[in-house]
Amino acid sequence: MKRYRPHILVVTALAIVLSTGWHGALRSALTDLRFAWQSREASGSIVVVAIDAPSIDRIGVWPWPRHLHAQMLRKLESAGVQDVAFDVDFSTPSEAASDAAFVKALQEAGGSTILPSFKQPSPNGGGLHINRPLKQFSDESWAAVVNVAIEPDGLVRRYPLGDKLDGTFLLSMAAVLAGRAQHGPPFLIDYSIRAASIPRVSYADVLRGDAAALARLKDKKVIVGATALELGDRFSVPNGVVVSGPVLQALATESILQRRTLHWTSDAGMAIGIAILSLLMLVSWRRLAPGVRVVILVASAAVVELAAVLVQTNWPLVIDTSLFHIAVVAYLTAIALDEIDFRSLLGRIAESRFHRIAMSLGDGLVCTDENHMITVWNPGASAIFGYMPAEMIGRPFEALCAAPTDRRAKAFSMRDAARQALLVPGGAVVVEFEGRRKNGETFPVEASFSGWQGTEGFQYGAILRDISVRKREAARVKYLAEYDSLTGLANRNTLHSGLVGLIAGAELKSHEVALLVLGLDGFQQINDMLGHAAGDLVLQAVAERLRKTVDDKVVVARLSGDEFAIAFDCSEMDEGVAEFADRVTRAFELPLVAGTRQHRVRISIGVAVYPDGGATAEDLLGNGHLALCRAKAIRRGSHVIFESTIRQELENRLTLESELAHAADRSEFELFFQPQVHLVDGALMGAEALIRWRHPVRGYVSPGEFMPVVNTSALSERIANWVMETACRQARSWELAGHSVRVAINLSPSQLHSGDLAHAVSELLKATGLSPGLLELEVTEDILLLDEERVLDMFKRIQQLGVRILFDDFGTGYASLSYLKKFPLDGLKIDRSFVFDLLTDSDDAAIVSSTVGLSKQLGLSVIAEGIENRATADFLVSIGCEEGQGYFFGRPMPADAFERQFLAAPAILETA
Repeated sequence: MKRYRPHILVVTALAIVLSTGWHGALRSALTDLRFAWQSREASGSIVVVAIDAPSIDRIGVWPWPRHLHAQMLRKLESAGVQDVAFDVDFSTPSEAASDAAFVKALQEAGGSTILPSFKQPSPNGGGLHINRPLKQFSDESWAAVVNVAIEPDGLVRRYPLGDKLDGTFLLSMAAVLAGRAQHGPPFLIDYSIRAASIPRVSYADVLRGDAAALARLKDKKVIVGATALELGDRFSVPNGVVVSGPVLQALATESILQRRTLHWTSDAGMAIGIAILSLLMLVSWRRLAPGVRVVILVASAAVVELAAVLVQTNWPLVIDTSLFHIAVVAYLTAIALDEIDFRSLLGRIAESRFHRIAMSLGDGLVCTDENHMITVWNPGASAIFGYMPAEMIGRPFEALCAAPTDRRAKAFSMRDAARQALLVPGGAVVVEFEGRRKNGETFPVEASFSGWQGTEGFQYGAILRDISVRKREAARVKYLAEYDSLTGLANRNTLHSGLVGLIAGAELKSHEVALLVLGLDGFQQINDMLGHAAGDLVLQAVAERLRKTVDDKVVVARLSGDEFAIAFDCSEMDEGVAEFADRVTRAFELPLVAGTRQHRVRISIGVAVYPDGGATAEDLLGNGHLALCRAKAIRRGSHVIFESTIRQELENRLTLESELAHAADRSEFELFFQPQVHLVDGALMGAEALIRWRHPVRGYVSPGEFMPVVNTSALSERIANWVMETACRQARSWELAGHSVRVAINLSPSQLHSGDLAHAVSELLKATGLSPGLLELEVTEDILLLDEERVLDMFKRIQQLGVRILFDDFGTGYASLSYLKKFPLDGLKIDRSFVFDLLTDSDDAAIVSSTVGLSKQLGLSVIAEGIENRATADFLVSIGCEEGQGYFFGRPMPADAFERQFLAAPAILETA
């Protein structure tokens, strides 16, 4: 079987080629090449009168009137041409006069004119449509077919001698011109005749009677047709040449005239040649060397092709050598397959490719033989371990491994890893072991082991990676996920996990779990005054103080910002939760050292105890924060243990905020006015505008109940602006009625937080028309604390408008006297807490007397609040206080009641 294998290969190749038709493309290509190797000149008997670009430029846009073709025909007849063939469509009528002129010219030519007929696809997508010359033209001329067949590769090689049109056989144009009247199969046009050697004259030159052009036409056969590119009558022919339709007809005519109507020879000769070649190879296959056989095959192909060229040159025959050449190529392939050891070659190629990949791999690559001795060591392995290839080739793989530091740990075994690699589907297993560098340093290594059958026996390979950086990063990520990066304490996630564990253990043993949420009092001032870097140092010092204060039985964490937390199982502590909280609070009585500074930090603590203070970790954290908020509000520097009432108060506040939002939407707020009088004569000086809430169910709600909520909610600015606008409109209404009543309005901190209050006041005065002197704004110390420079600038601009600014609740804050100096104030109001016991408390009397005296020296007006009897009013008059307000003069009341009671009476003190 091995002896006949080459011949079977050749027969198979020929069968495949014949069944697929591939040999046809090779046959055409060989024939075309022979045309390129030969060169023939045209006989000159055929001349093309070209409708070229210069003709179109001179005559005009195509198509032309047929009287021009009539003139052309007469010019040609006068030049003495033999026959004239028009490669122009005459199947449709044009102008009657032009058609008549052309008919007359045909008659004068005496029947020597050939007009084309051709098939073309129907415009509507149906079958073929036959275009013939009009009957009046065909009666005076010869009809000829001009269709040619385009082969699958887009080239025109064959030319028919004629075709049937509607059952009637018509000769082709080339056959008529050449005088070939017999029928026959299509022939191969001889493209060795150079298209450039066919004579051509321009249509325009002939039409204008150019003597030189006409002289070239005498006794010639003429083809008139389009050669201009823009007319599109173009055909692709062998060897990359494109010719026009008239030139193609001229080449076909020349082939007939020169007896070069080429035809394929019989396939029998080529079959005999292939049989001779096969017999020669069968006899010589084992007798002659492969090189000799190759020479015989190549020489046979060259001789056969040379013979084909000579035959095609001298006779109108084309020998098909395609199958012979395919047989030669198949035998050459068989010789190559017979001589080359492909398995060894592929193995060497694979090993070469593997070696290139291994040397360029960024990771370490180490291969071993079946005894686990190193055979391949790439640069990546040298970079990881520090050894050069010469130091490691031939050594056992275990030389790269460090001995385990833990005696109970099992040392790495290459044999075990190789066994696992063979058992795992896909043949690869990833393991980690402790590696040792050349300098003795140990580090973690990740190795991916695999095994395969190589050319030199079974082999193993390992891709090695130094994962020490990855391990450190993983440890860092784990640390950041569990601990606070600034203080090193546990973070919120770790605290939550610890609480979950403590609660689970306490639930089984019926123990309590305590959570302390710690907040630093006044920490924001440290950040604002010293910067965040100093604040970070303080937080680190707080964390260190907490570590020293508690033991390892508790979980200490930083929640966020300046909040910390401590969680523990109460059963493991020697003291109660309250005592523990007090001890933590006392630990911060000593100053903290943060950098080069010492800080006195006070902490407030909110305590939540499982199970009463929350059944889950989330509940304990939430309730601990609520207790911290209560501690900061009422017991700064101490602790508050969560009770259900704290949450109830919060829920009540949320409910109240919701009701207040609805109240603002439904206009449930009203403005009451309390009179302010001149204490000496009781004359009305003004009124303080006070907000009231008429609840649809509860009636009037005390301002003391809802105003603290309003001032700390999102509604604050909206309600404060409503109060100011309503008060100004009411004051303007009174002003228009002839009553100059000064209206005092309490400013809200939210009005200074957002926007420009001075601009807002100016716009409001313009909108209402109120005289600026009738508006008085009362500010409290918490407003002045917001942003001193911004507030100072704003107050100066408000005063420039003519609006008065008073300091409300004077004496109740921490730095009231300094504000009298800093801020542009027009007056102050003495708080009711000093006025209420003025007659019985000598301290209050001294404070009020000093305040009144100080105000006069500073040029400020003074209003005393909370006057409830005549004796108090008289005493205030005696110490120089000029204005006052209180229940003695009138309670806060609606605007219409205020008008009836005060604006109609000139004196208030006597009638109150």
